[in-house]
Amino acid sequence: MLKTLCASSLMLMLWSMPFHGFANQPEEKVTTVHDQKQVSVTIYNEDLALIKELRDIPLNKGMNHLAWREVSARIRPETALLRNLQQPTGFRLLEQNFDFDLLTPHKLLEKYLGRTVTILHTNPATGVETSESAVVLSTNEGIVLQFEDRIETGTPGRIAFPGVPDQLRDRPTLTLALVNPRAGKHQLELSYLTAGLSWQADYVAELNADDSQLDLNGLVTLVNRSGIAYRNARMQLVAGDVHLVQPETRYSRKMMAMAAEAADLPQMREEALFEYHLYTLSAPTTLADNQTKQVALMSATAIPLHKEFLLHGASHYYAGKVGEIGRQLKPAVYIQFDNQGEGLGVPLPRGVVRVYKHDTQGHTQFVGEDRIDHTAKNDQVRLKLGSAFDITADKIQTDFQRLTTTPQNVAESAYRIAIRNAHREAVTVRLQEPIPGDWTMLAESLPHTKPSANLAEWQVTVPANQETELTYRVRVKY
Repeated sequence: MLKTLCASSLMLMLWSMPFHGFANQPEEKVTTVHDQKQVSVTIYNEDLALIKELRDIPLNKGMNHLAWREVSARIRPETALLRNLQQPTGFRLLEQNFDFDLLTPHKLLEKYLGRTVTILHTNPATGVETSESAVVLSTNEGIVLQFEDRIETGTPGRIAFPGVPDQLRDRPTLTLALVNPRAGKHQLELSYLTAGLSWQADYVAELNADDSQLDLNGLVTLVNRSGIAYRNARMQLVAGDVHLVQPETRYSRKMMAMAAEAADLPQMREEALFEYHLYTLSAPTTLADNQTKQVALMSATAIPLHKEFLLHGASHYYAGKVGEIGRQLKPAVYIQFDNQGEGLGVPLPRGVVRVYKHDTQGHTQFVGEDRIDHTAKNDQVRLKLGSAFDITADKIQTDFQRLTTTPQNVAESAYRIAIRNAHREAVTVRLQEPIPGDWTMLAESLPHTKPSANLAEWQVTVPANQETELTYRVRVKY
């Protein structure tokens, strides 16, 4: 019994030691993407992705030293989780290290500081090659070498190294020390979070001739800057604002490339996930490193829409004399439609909608763009495309009287807004005036509505090539 207890205590002590502490480490096993059986990528909105990879790997019984190659170069190592799907009992991870110091000529020189390398010289006249040994003294702003009889700077010839240091890898690698219950091939699943992968929704809309309908196509743009490729991956996208703990030090993001590669894939499947929405590509896809890829999200045609001209005022000119407020004011142009009907009626991820229209010669022209937030089904989509060219307004304060200052400020003011329409058809302009305080409309040439406590609104119809004038007087207490 005493021998058994001693042996058990020794085994526990060995298992608790980091793998670099063993006198006789097991030979490192290397696993690459050739062992990969499945990879899944779930991409979130904020430069974050969850990678889940399944590999068949032969392992020894007991201690194993495993180099898991081709992980993301921007992995968050603290989030890595390794599982043995076949033998979870007795499988134990002891230590993991992320080797991100990648092999380059400069890195190789740095690792050989204070060590001996071989310098190879080739005689240009005879072609004879000679060699001599030198110690690397410095690699800062160039190389400094100490030969047996001299010190030289620069690179006098080709440098030969006796080997590659263990700390250097030719690609990002996760090294793992683990205890395995039995020998044989095992299915290991590695999951981790990484930066460098992002997605965004982009929408393209086309208006019909009379601006009463539009066709809408949604694309998802995937961007991979993680340092590796994901081949035949099951791709999923999460739309929503996921809370993340911000690191104390923020690193600047690289600019995204503008080129895009289109992929001809069916539309995505959508489902609810917690308080977010999950979109799954219907077929596996390959996302190469440093690649921008576009896949189909949704498509709808003949969507009924409403076009609107909006002229919005300001509250400050109700507090004093201002006279002329503005000339040639241009209403903003909006279009809006409901997220319902055939092809719609699904949650739309946040993104930019770009709107086009054919001119009289049949050429497609760009007419504006706007950004939408995450939009639930049956909600309204409202886009600002620009400012009207052929509709202008002049606004003037025609009267201002301060009636009292105590115990309240009370003032009356009057206004005239002249709207001109150079279109060949009549238009309706929505006028909104944010009026502060407690206000009362005393007189007006057109009836107003009160959408909210501090807002007066008029619908002003202006015939083709004519002008319509709105006048009103309001009393304000504040």
